Amino acid sequence: MRRIALALAALLLLAACSTSQDAVATGGEFRFVAPDGQTTIHYDPPGNRGRVTGLEGESLLHPGTTVGLDDYPGQVVILNIWGSWCGPCREEMPDLQFVQDQTEAVVLGIDVRDDREAAADFVRSRGLTFDSIFDNPGRTLLQLKGYPRNAVPSTIVLDEEHRVAAVYLLPIRPSEVIALVERLESEPAA
Repeated sequence: MRRIALALAALLLLAACSTSQDAVATGGEFRFVAPDGQTTIHYDPPGNRGRVTGLEGESLLHPGTTVGLDDYPGQVVILNIWGSWCGPCREEMPDLQFVQDQTEAVVLGIDVRDDREAAADFVRSRGLTFDSIFDNPGRTLLQLKGYPRNAVPSTIVLDEEHRVAAVYLLPIRPSEVIALVERLESEPAA
């Protein structure tokens, strides 16, 4: 019985160590694939990164206008999926503001499954200066092919060409994201 248990444990270990593609670049487009239990995923080298395109939606800060990735050409963008109802999001927001204040990166939120007034109050009460896409129905989130709709909070860091460099499925650590942003800003242009 013990040998069977050891053999099963070895098989599980080998399966966990096997290589898999966590992101698939189909025609250069990013498509998220289950990360085998990983909560932080880095995509390197840059040529293997999938691009996010067409991501836009109604601005939370400026109702009636649209905000999206095309508003930030040539910049590192930190996409953060959040909701005012989410406890870990409440803790994480000052860290995201800090990262934006300390770097040249732009934070762009995607506010999901939320009430517009509650979300706007949430942003105002925390003194956040970065915009968010108000995405109550989840249409904008669908533009991130295969990305889990229930991964809140989560953060996707895009390089200057808006290719996915990293995914954080847990609240971020500012020092880790700042180091990543600095590395991405120093990468040579393709």
